[in-house]
Amino acid sequence: MRSKNLKFKILNYLLYFLLIGFTLAVLYPIVNVFSISLRPSDRLLSTSLKVIPEGASFHAYQVLFTQTPFLLWFWNSILIALVVTVTGVALASTAGYAFSRFDFYGKKSAMVGLLVTQMFPPTMLLLPMYIMLLKLHLINSYFGIIIIYTSTALPFCVWQMKGYYDTIPFSLEEAARIDGSTRWGAFRRVILPLAAPALVITALFSFMTAWAEYVVAAQILQDTSLFTLPLGLKQFESSMSTQWGLYAAGSLIISIPAVALFLFLSRWLISGLTLGSVKG
Repeated sequence: MRSKNLKFKILNYLLYFLLIGFTLAVLYPIVNVFSISLRPSDRLLSTSLKVIPEGASFHAYQVLFTQTPFLLWFWNSILIALVVTVTGVALASTAGYAFSRFDFYGKKSAMVGLLVTQMFPPTMLLLPMYIMLLKLHLINSYFGIIIIYTSTALPFCVWQMKGYYDTIPFSLEEAARIDGSTRWGAFRRVILPLAAPALVITALFSFMTAWAEYVVAAQILQDTSLFTLPLGLKQFESSMSTQWGLYAAGSLIISIPAVALFLFLSRWLISGLTLGSVKG
C-alpha cells in the first residue's frame, strides 16, 4: 500500500514537472516578444534575458497607434473576421441540420466531397479561387476575401454541426411539432439552444480562419487601405531593415482579441470538441 502511494506521488510530481515545463515553453516566446516591444530601438538585438530591459518604454506602442495605419488594419480585420464568423455560423448550422435530419439524393457524395476538400492545403486552392474572383471582378475587395475565408472554413464547420446534431434526439423535435411548432420553430427554439457548444466551435474556427491569415490576403488585397493586420505587420519589414519594436508591439495587440474570445467561449469549448466531431 505504501509503495503504491509512493509511486502515485512520483507520477504526480512528474506530471506537474512536465506541465510546468510545457507552460514555460509556451510562455517564453510571448514574454520575449513583450520584452522586445519595450526595448529602445538601439537594443532590439540584445541577447539579455531580462523581461523588462534597460530603458524600457512604450514608445513602440505610441508610434504604432499614432504614426501608422494600425487602427485601419485592425478595423479591416475585425470587419472581415466578424462577417466570416456570422456567415459561417449561419450556413454551417443550417447545412449541418439538413445533412443530419434529411435523406436526399447525393447526401453521401456531398459529405464525402466536403471531407475531401479538407485534404488539400489552402494554398493549393489559391489559384482556382483567384481565377474565380478575377472573373467575378472581386479581386481587391472585402467581398472577395470574405468568400474565400468562408468557403475554406465551411466544410469543417458543416461536419462539426452535423456530428453534433446527430447526438440530439429526434424525439425532442417531434415533441415540439406535436405542441404546434413548425419545423423552423423547432429548429430555432429547441435544436439551436442545445447545439450551443457546436455553434461556439464553429464561430471560433471561422473567426480564427479570417483573423490571422496572411497568404490568401496577400494575393487578394492589393490596396493598402484594405490591408488586414497580418498584411499591415508585413509593412514593417523591408529588404534592408525590420522595425522589430513595432512588429512585436503589433503582434501582441493582434493576439488580444483571439485570447479574449477563447477565454469568453472556453466554458463551451470542451463539450463542443468532444461531442461534436465524433459522429459522422
